[in-house]
Amino acid sequence: MFAVLRDRTYRHLFAAQVIALVGTGLATVALGLLAYDIAGADAGSVLGTALALKMAAYVAIAPAVGAVADRLPRRTLMVTADLVRAGVALFLPFVDQVWQVYVLVFLLQSASAVFTPTFQAVIPDVLPEERDYTRALSMSRLAYDLESLFSPALAAALLSIVTYNWLFTGTVLGFLASAALVISVVLPEPAASPLPPAGGAYARATTGTRLFLAVPELRALLALNLAVAAAGAMVTVNSVVYVREVLGLPQNAVALALGAYGAGSMIVALVLPRALERVPDRAVMLPGGLLLAVVFAGLGAVTAAPSGGWRWPALLGVWAAFGAACSMVLTPTGRLLSRSAPPEKRTAAFAAQFSLSHGCWLVTYPLAGWLGSAAGLSWAVLALGSIALAASLLAAGLWPSGLAHVQAEAHVHADLPAGHPHLAGAQRVSTGWRHSHSRLTDGLHAHP
Repeated sequence: MFAVLRDRTYRHLFAAQVIALVGTGLATVALGLLAYDIAGADAGSVLGTALALKMAAYVAIAPAVGAVADRLPRRTLMVTADLVRAGVALFLPFVDQVWQVYVLVFLLQSASAVFTPTFQAVIPDVLPEERDYTRALSMSRLAYDLESLFSPALAAALLSIVTYNWLFTGTVLGFLASAALVISVVLPEPAASPLPPAGGAYARATTGTRLFLAVPELRALLALNLAVAAAGAMVTVNSVVYVREVLGLPQNAVALALGAYGAGSMIVALVLPRALERVPDRAVMLPGGLLLAVVFAGLGAVTAAPSGGWRWPALLGVWAAFGAACSMVLTPTGRLLSRSAPPEKRTAAFAAQFSLSHGCWLVTYPLAGWLGSAAGLSWAVLALGSIALAASLLAAGLWPSGLAHVQAEAHVHADLPAGHPHLAGAQRVSTGWRHSHSRLTDGLHAHP
């Protein structure tokens, strides 16, 4: 899997991703301490609002990135986003009002909503061979999981010798290093569209979303995003409640619980590259979604049990299983997107995935927290588990096993006005997808 690091461009981009993630992890720890300094007992409310602003920025900004991505050099977009993030982090140690935290967090996450989809869309052009790209996706998944383990440990070590404000300095340095690494390579630009862009800014901004709504496997991916968000929100929001309130364990057990989730995800990310050489994406992603519903049933048993020493190892197992199932869905997602969108629409597709998936989190985060607090954890498990099951079953229905894959030619022209001479062919292909899957076999590239 690590053979892809021999490619200099990818190696620099991967290093940029890792360093930026570590910087972001340090900022997450420092923001929690900053919120407590400013708001005291209301720090949780401040962080909850900041988290909602983060998701709102992702949902709102990423589609706009898709609208301009084909007009600006991708390296320029990524470097500018890194410099904005570094500039925002530079101001964070000096804030003393809650509203200032909200403004800076929104700006920081808006820049991340520019950087991340652009970065994701670049990688399949840097590594055009599907085997290499699959390995890169697993590397990216590992980077996120390792960051969730490494950044808190690094922050704890640094806090033993410096105050939390200095953690923001590490964040600034991380984003500056990321920008330098991106500048150090020449990035391939997407192929030019055979047709001039049509429609206004709104049409361009919604190109990726309309692609999702038009392609059956991407509609299934949207449903799977909701299932993953239901499980991830339960882990992120309620880990501390299970550990501290339900099980009565010390604070360091929270880190162990979150580490179990990351470990499950990492194990699957390491195994999947070989597996995906033999089985199609659908055979991995749909079972991953259905596994989430099964794991929720196990979590329900742990939640309902009034006592028992077995509950702690069982919770660790449930969290690890959640991580594994989420990784089964998320790791192949980039392959699915790169196959379903033509090169000139790829950034728009990744931006739409970024925006729509975080829209799902925007729903499940407050549901996990508010319902668990108001009605109890059992009701939160029932509600989010039902969402995961319904979303996974919907995905299975939207992604039929016999569906042939057509490179999204029809959706290259999705923003053309009515009557355009190229629109008729596009509509024929789209109609074929919806109504004539059985006839789209001969001469076509079978979808994995």
